[in-house]
Amino acid sequence: MGVEEELLLLAADDGRPAPAAPAVIDVARRAAPGDDEPVEKEFKREQAEIGSAPTDDAGELLRDLRSRRGRAAAAAQATGVRLVALATSPLPVQPTPTADERYRRMHREFGVLARQQLACGEHVHVEVASRDEGVGVLDRIAPWLPVLRALSANSPFWQGQDTGYASYRTLAWGSWPSAGPATGFGDAQGYDRAVADLVATGAALDDGMVYFDARLSRRYDTVEVRVADVCTDVADSVLVALLIRGLVDVLAQQWRSGVPVPELRPELLRAATWRAARDGLSGELVDPRGAGLRPAGDVLAALVQLVEPALGRDDADRVHDAVQRLLHDGTGADRQRAVLRRTGSLQAVVTDAAARTLA
Repeated sequence: MGVEEELLLLAADDGRPAPAAPAVIDVARRAAPGDDEPVEKEFKREQAEIGSAPTDDAGELLRDLRSRRGRAAAAAQATGVRLVALATSPLPVQPTPTADERYRRMHREFGVLARQQLACGEHVHVEVASRDEGVGVLDRIAPWLPVLRALSANSPFWQGQDTGYASYRTLAWGSWPSAGPATGFGDAQGYDRAVADLVATGAALDDGMVYFDARLSRRYDTVEVRVADVCTDVADSVLVALLIRGLVDVLAQQWRSGVPVPELRPELLRAATWRAARDGLSGELVDPRGAGLRPAGDVLAALVQLVEPALGRDDADRVHDAVQRLLHDGTGADRQRAVLRRTGSLQAVVTDAAARTLA
């Protein structure tokens, strides 16, 4: 498995997003000449991306992400900004497009939808044996993705206001016409046809802009799951990765065993996504087992039970401990709101998140 994290660049003095990515990337490259892309550009200049090395060891993933965050934060500090793992900015922003021809074309084609985007996610890659196996996973994974969205929810604020959602990023990113839940491909050829058809409509400029909640990677033999908000606490990032790896492994085994694909109603998948984005883990979620609405903790427990056979003992213990901590302490969105209630300051929310990003 491998993890990519999109991170905000925020001014050190007032916590507002700063268009500092080009300078941060330049500093990071000069500090690590042997690393091709220690920090990468993203859609807006107020954000940057880091990516872990592939690994099957959760402890190694934790150390790698922590180290990469630290090095990227040092490059950010050298340019006068802070690197913060928040999925949206609590403070107001007018996002600045990255100087890239593809990104400029996206702004021309999609107008205000593109101009207002500044959202940071965690993308998890899990290796599969073949593209057909990957599609077998994609056709089965959609009902469980809202649970991952709920536990990673870390974007309650946008433009200085509480949005009423635990994951406002879900709504913002979901406004792309190529984004959201997708299923029913059947095999790799069916998946390729669906991607080609979407590009042909103009809803995506190319296959890289096909923003399905889960998709086949263009670069690796992996399934890429894209639903999670970036997590402030790196341990939560690892929890998300472990659950996704377990889910991919279990569903790949179902595909190999010929387990039928469940009947998935698109309107219910959209409703489940909305519910997870609004409430996080504080309310009820649509139960993927078909039991209607259930307390979020019960649905999360069902996900853990499903993936546990694919986890080793150490990983299972890590998942159980992390889930119990999340249910006790709350999500990233809960933490942000708690800091605001205590201090009355969105700058304090940023300061708290900046410290926890590197903890």
